[in-house]
Amino acid sequence: MDTTGKVIKCKAAVAWEAGKPLSIEEVEVAPPKAHEVRVKIHATGVCHTDAYTLSGSDPEGLFPVILGHEGAGTVESVGEGVTKIEPGINPEILSCNVIFFRVTQGQGLMPDKTSRFTCKGKQLFHFMGTSTFSEYTVVAEISLAKVDENAPLDKVCLLGCGISTGYGAAINTAKVEAGSTCAVFGLGAVGLAVIMGCKSVGATRIIGIDINPDKFEIAKKFGATEFVNPKDHSKPIQEVLVELTDGGVDYSFECIGNVGIMRAALEACHKGWGTSVIIGVAGAGQEISTRPFQLVTGRTWKGTAFGGWKSLESVPKLVNDYMNKKLMVDEFVTHTLPFAQINEAFDLMHAGKRYIPYSMPVLKYS
Repeated sequence: MDTTGKVIKCKAAVAWEAGKPLSIEEVEVAPPKAHEVRVKIHATGVCHTDAYTLSGSDPEGLFPVILGHEGAGTVESVGEGVTKIEPGINPEILSCNVIFFRVTQGQGLMPDKTSRFTCKGKQLFHFMGTSTFSEYTVVAEISLAKVDENAPLDKVCLLGCGISTGYGAAINTAKVEAGSTCAVFGLGAVGLAVIMGCKSVGATRIIGIDINPDKFEIAKKFGATEFVNPKDHSKPIQEVLVELTDGGVDYSFECIGNVGIMRAALEACHKGWGTSVIIGVAGAGQEISTRPFQLVTGRTWKGTAFGGWKSLESVPKLVNDYMNKKLMVDEFVTHTLPFAQINEAFDLMHAGKRYIPYSMPVLKYS
């Protein structure tokens, strides 16, 4: 049935309010307007950023909303003026335009300040310009990147955020050099991606720091050479690392969102040239601090957004690297669940902090 220009009714996971489980609802998805594209989602990742907003900790969080920002799917229809993306003859097969999502909007609305989602007569907000927790979504044309039509969507969807962010933080933001010593604080999926990036450019020592020793065996598969558990030491972790590396590391990465660890990561860097990159998202209202001496002695403190990648041109290249086995992606996936089990996917992700080494679930749509 041709749905072009018509409202589509489909299932979506709606966050009606902060701190409550997502609710599977029937929603109405309006046709795309000028320079917009309506997409059928095939797979989406579940990210800590989604959980952060759902928890109510995000000062910019809006409700009710359809979350999700790591998605891959196919084009159903396009609005007026769209030139770079075309709908496929059958949008459910991979030979048509496989697309990828990335953040362009942070206001909960489309560029014209309206929403394309309604449920039970109420407007729903968009999330990060993507809203991939819906069987269909509408995004701005600039939110899409066309990728290899043979790429498995339940894998490459993860290149929409966490993996690309960590990997790019190492090679783009920090510009890690061959032969260097790196410290990665937090060995979740983002931390593992940082390790992968450090290894890819030839770092000699890659030290993983985490309070869960079970994570080291996993981290070694991505390139970690050493592991330090702060619980095994009475000294502050930065002092431990300075002693371990004869003066400090060349590069450090904070992948947790803890402002205390952000300071420790900076102070673990070598005087004169050490660079520390903040990747983790801290809670609302929290602030970072250190003594000015740490900076005037030559250390650099940086932040990164999406690992320094430019989505439209970079994501297709990352997908190609994955297809050519130059980039690990499959190894990050810990669970694959049907969309209806989205709340279980969130539970698994949170369990990765407490009970299992880490968890990176992917949801597949029927």
